[in-house]
Amino acid sequence: MGGVNRFAEIAVSLFMLNTVFYITVGLINAYALLILLYRRWFLLLELFEPNKALKAQTFFSIVIPARDEQANIGACLATILANNYPSHLYEIIVINDHSTDQTAAIVEKWQQDYPQLKLMHLADHIEPGLNAYKKKAIELAIAKTKGDWIVSTDADCVVSTTWLSLLDAYIQKTGLVFVAAPVKFTNMGSFVSLFQVLDFMSLQGITAAAVGAGAHSMCNGANLAYEKKAFYAVGQFAGIDQIASGDDMLLMQKIKQAFPGKLGFLFHQGAIVSTLPMPNWKQFINQRIRWASKATHYQDKRIFWVLLLVYLVNLSLLLLFILGFFKGELSQFFNLLIFKTGVELFFLYPVSRFFGQTAQLIYFPIMQPIHICYTVIAGWLGKFGNYQWKGRNTK
Repeated sequence: MGGVNRFAEIAVSLFMLNTVFYITVGLINAYALLILLYRRWFLLLELFEPNKALKAQTFFSIVIPARDEQANIGACLATILANNYPSHLYEIIVINDHSTDQTAAIVEKWQQDYPQLKLMHLADHIEPGLNAYKKKAIELAIAKTKGDWIVSTDADCVVSTTWLSLLDAYIQKTGLVFVAAPVKFTNMGSFVSLFQVLDFMSLQGITAAAVGAGAHSMCNGANLAYEKKAFYAVGQFAGIDQIASGDDMLLMQKIKQAFPGKLGFLFHQGAIVSTLPMPNWKQFINQRIRWASKATHYQDKRIFWVLLLVYLVNLSLLLLFILGFFKGELSQFFNLLIFKTGVELFFLYPVSRFFGQTAQLIYFPIMQPIHICYTVIAGWLGKFGNYQWKGRNTK
């Protein structure tokens, strides 16, 4: 009797292992086709060539929410103010979001030499208790702006000297109302930093490809611009103002719905904004949970289905590893992992050349197991959990 039971257990475990394997094969094949499509779209992108005969004419209002950014806000302001763009054609508004450090004092010091720099305090306008402080900060700042165009970036970012001039030239040439632009993480030398550089580079490659092809709307709030009247035409953040994240992509989708065909991606290395990775794994996971928390709120359901496919691919690989580990049979897992890694590297190579980060690709294969685990964890907690961000517990 014991032998029969043992045989049944082996049969059931083999059935489960093979079932998960075939499901994973199907999912990875679909995923591979999607990644190859993104690669094709990325290769079709043409570098933007500004018309040097054009004179600068767009007045930009640069909006920077800042919370406890004393270590970064000075460098951010320095690079913006060093832009080769007429100083009378832009203003900078920093919104101090209840900082507990010297962020506001640093901005005030810069104000002494740069009259186009303004400082607002979120505490003067709202009471604590919101779930989306950043959106409220941006709305309040935009209400005080003088420009026709809003440019969004973060307090831990640095920009190139051609950032504003390229945005101006692109806007004049295209007549668009919303512009997404490239962002990259700065490699700080640590393993967690390098992991984020590679992970974020893949996200940015997909963003550029998708927006350039008009497939679906993606962007990052560290580097985007939109016409102020378009922002008000879609009701600002109304309808998404209760969601902690999404001041970028959810707004982009609202504007795309109201202004179809009027969104674009500024594909030029001189427009890249560099930002800092999270300093440790805990903050990294919290950041990714924050990003994942807006997934079910996308009006563009194509993004949701793409994200769901990515999640299921990683979940099935994790299950295949667990089942294979206990059965002493991991060859199926490693074969599929190698295939997935090869497809992703095929996509990432041209992306890395654009961002000047090709040398980092050598580390990509060894980071796959971490990527699988974090995707499953962050995706689940983004939907069902809470997270901490900037010292706040957020739903």
